[in-house]
Parts: sequence; structure tokens; C-alpha cells
Amino acid sequence: MTQETLSAAQAAVRALAANGIDTLYCLPGVQNDPFFDALYEHSGAIRAVHVRHEQAAAYMALGAALASGRPQAFCVVPGPGFLNAGAALATAYGCSAPVLALVGQIPSAAIGRGLGYLHEIPDQLGVLRALTKWAERVRAPEEAAALVAEAFRRMASGRPRPVGLEVPMDVWAKKAPVPLPLEPARVEEQEVDADAVQRAAKLLGTAERPLIMVGIGAQEASSQVTAIAEMLQAPVGAYRGGRGVLDSRHPLSVTLPLAHRLWAGADAVLAVGTRLQQPQQVWGLDDKLKIVRVDADPEEFDRVRPPAVGIVGRAAPVLRRLLEALPRHNRRREPRTDEMLTLKEDFARQLAQKLAPQIAFIEAIRAELPEEGIFVDELTQIGYVSRLALPVYRPRTFLSSGYQGTLGWGLPAALGAKVARPEVPVLAVAGDGGFMFNVQELATAVRHGIATVTVVFNDNAFGNVRMYQKEYYGGRVIASELANPDFVKLAEAFGVAGFRASTPAELRAALKRALALDAPALVEVPCGEMPNPWPFIQLPRARAPS
Repeated sequence: MTQETLSAAQAAVRALAANGIDTLYCLPGVQNDPFFDALYEHSGAIRAVHVRHEQAAAYMALGAALASGRPQAFCVVPGPGFLNAGAALATAYGCSAPVLALVGQIPSAAIGRGLGYLHEIPDQLGVLRALTKWAERVRAPEEAAALVAEAFRRMASGRPRPVGLEVPMDVWAKKAPVPLPLEPARVEEQEVDADAVQRAAKLLGTAERPLIMVGIGAQEASSQVTAIAEMLQAPVGAYRGGRGVLDSRHPLSVTLPLAHRLWAGADAVLAVGTRLQQPQQVWGLDDKLKIVRVDADPEEFDRVRPPAVGIVGRAAPVLRRLLEALPRHNRRREPRTDEMLTLKEDFARQLAQKLAPQIAFIEAIRAELPEEGIFVDELTQIGYVSRLALPVYRPRTFLSSGYQGTLGWGLPAALGAKVARPEVPVLAVAGDGGFMFNVQELATAVRHGIATVTVVFNDNAFGNVRMYQKEYYGGRVIASELANPDFVKLAEAFGVAGFRASTPAELRAALKRALALDAPALVEVPCGEMPNPWPFIQLPRARAPS
């Protein structure tokens, strides 16, 4: 092994490349100047995608991670730059996404002294640690490469979650001998508990009415989930992060409301890579319901009620073992195809009757977005209903901000998804309120040639807020009405192709043209108030406590 004298910045850039980073989402600034100079030296290996707001850099990294399943990285300046990225970092944490935050810092000697340096905030590292799985400060140049490697090891070990590295501005430029070549982080596979697998197989195999619930942690295990569902004749319920694990066309694939209905009669549940928060805390538990949980994070098991069986590990390897063990315990069950198709058709009619405007627009989107296309939802009426009604055919093609519900994430997340998956179409929906959170990133799309399509449903309001005020607060509407620009002209001012569509048929036509451009495009859909979807999402108790 040889050594080369490198600055901390040079070592960090090489370590990023060694760990598979080929794109860095970023917004430069003086505290990180040496790092960006080192990045320039390696511009052939790592592409710098610079944004117009730090929030977007982190959301792009998040969208890329969710769409690809691979670690991603972003870099911002300290203090306000880091805090601007905080909402996206919290969302990455909630979505169990492998994102590395590289954050600058004031000079080492001034940290914690409150001297008033540019971008100084109290205990920045503490804030970074609160929003990540692990975070550390690079204190010397000889630490840089090793800490980058450790960051990737932490990201890939156990439950994927964001990590952070803070680098003082004086440390970036300091030099030290660095052992070469730099190796990627080594990650040890979690050992699967064979006894727990056998107990789970017996519990599930002997159940009369098993149900499977999947979350974002199951995205890597689509084939295994499909095989187990068919073996058990168990419906597979998904909401937000779990959409696409089982193809929506499969008879056993159900969304949240039907999963709620099935929860009431299930005697065993296999929960894969999901917090299972709403079913356990809202739908209800009793002694008759036995739950098997598969999760990379053992802390999830005991948050509400300990499962009958808990298996720690990534979904795919655990479910492969479960598939091997199930046949010897599995009882004979009648196929549930006819039953499930009848339930799904009945539910589709209910949605069409109660949420007709949203359903019509969602059908138009699905008709034009290719099967492999990525859909990015938002905090808007179309986004909420898409979680229940948009058919999703493949893993990692339905991206959601999860329980954080971060308004405005959609456009930059879609940009990141398209950078990570340039071969597939990417479409984001937004309301006029959320879209304006990151409208400036249309410039990023143009600058870097990122061909996403954004559909803005414009009701001139924070529509969900206004709906709640009207329905639940006697029509006392306050702080929810908006004044908007002409979104088509605004898009065109950025150099983005703009279209307007007032009906589902017009939306289909506009999307056909927009998707064919292979360039950034926006479709504005002027719309009125839409029916309330929340009775289909905020569901009542399904089981009474024993």
C-alpha cells in the first residue's frame, strides 16, 4: 500500500468516489471552497449538480436514494445552509433513506465559543446528530477518508438512514499522508436468527387468514414478498413507502382502506420493513392477532407491542429464509383471487363515487406515465388519493415523503430521482402551495438538463388547510387563500416547456406531449375544491382490545 499527501478535501472526494458516489447535490460557499476545488479535480468521476436552495440539494439526494436504493450525498455550508437542508434531512430519516450530509463548519478554534463567525450556530454537530443515524466531525486531514468510509458503513449497516459529516473550513485545506488505494466501506451482513424464522414459519403457515403489510424496507424484496403472499394466499397491504412492492395488478395487492378491512379479520400478520404505526395504534390489537415483524431495526419491535416473533435483518435475506421454511408448516388454503378482485372492484367504485375529480386525473396520469415511470407524490389532494388509487407496477416507482409529510419536497425529489434513473420517465404532482416552496429549482432542471414533468394542480389555496377550516371549523377560513402567478408563463420564463390542462382528457394530451420532449416540462391544471379524501385514510378502530 502506498501513501500520498492529500488535503482533507482531496481525501474526502476520493473516498466518496470509492464508495460509489458519482453525483453530488450541492450549493457551494466559502466554508467549503477547498472541497469544491478538490471536486473540480475529479469532475470526470463525480458530477456536481448545484441547486438554488440548500433544501433542494438534500431533497434531490433523497429522491435519488429512494429511486435507486443506493447511497447519495449532498454538500452545503454551515449554519443557515445546513438548517435550510434540515427538513429534507428529517424526511430522509423518516423514509429510511441512505443519504450523506457533508456540512461545512467555522474554523476549528472558534467552534463553541460564540464569537459570531459567519454562519455560526450553537452546537451544529448536535443538531446534525439529532437528524441522522450517526454524525461526526472531521478534526484532522488524516481522518477524512476513514470517516467518509465509516459514514458509508453506518448508512449500509442495519436500518438505512442518513448520516452526517461536519468539516471545519480550516481542516478542508490541511494535508496529511493518506494510504492508497482507498477502499469502499465494508459492511457485514446481519446474521438471520434461524430459530425465529422457524417460529415465524409455523405461526404464518398455520394461520387461517394471514395478512402481509409492507413498508419502504420491503422495496428490495418484491420477489420474495410476492412468493410468500402466493404461498400463504395472504393479501399485501401498502401505503406510501410500500407501494410497488407487489404489483397493483396482482389480485393480492391492496391499498390502505382494504388492508384496514382485512386487518379486522386477520389472525396473523407478517409486517416487513414497516413501522406498522397506524394499524397497531389506530386500527387496534387484541390477543387473537399474532404479528411477525421483519425489520433491520430491532428498536421498532417494542414501540407499541412486542411481536409474537421479531426477526432482525434486511427484508430480502430474511424472507428468502422464510420461503425455505414455510412449506413444511403451510396449511392448504383456497385461492383468494375471486374474493380479492371483488373487494378491489367494490372499493374502486366507492372511490370513483366519492373522489371522482381526483380519480379522473389520476387515471389520466397513469394512462400516460409508462409502467416503469416514477411517480412522486406531494401534500396535495391528487397526492393523497394517489396513495390509494394510483396503480403501481414496480418497486421504487412511487416516491413519498412518508410520515414527515414535507410540503414542497416533490419537485426537487423528482429531479434527484431522474438524475439517479435517467432511463425512466419521472413525473411529480404538486399543489400550487407546495410547488412554490421550490419553484426556483426549475432553473436547476434547465441548467442540468433534468427532464422531469411536474403537474401543478392550482386551486389558489393551501387546499387541504382550507378544506379543514370549512368542514371542521365552521367555515372560518384564515391564512389559506393564495395569490399565484401564471404557472405556464412562469415555467416558460425559466426555459421550461409549459402546458395548461383543465380536464383529465386535456391532461392526458398535455402529458403525452410533455413526456415526449425529454426535457423539463410543467403542466398547470386549474381546478376547484376537491372532495375530502381523509375518511378513506384516517380509518377507525377495526379490532376491540381483548
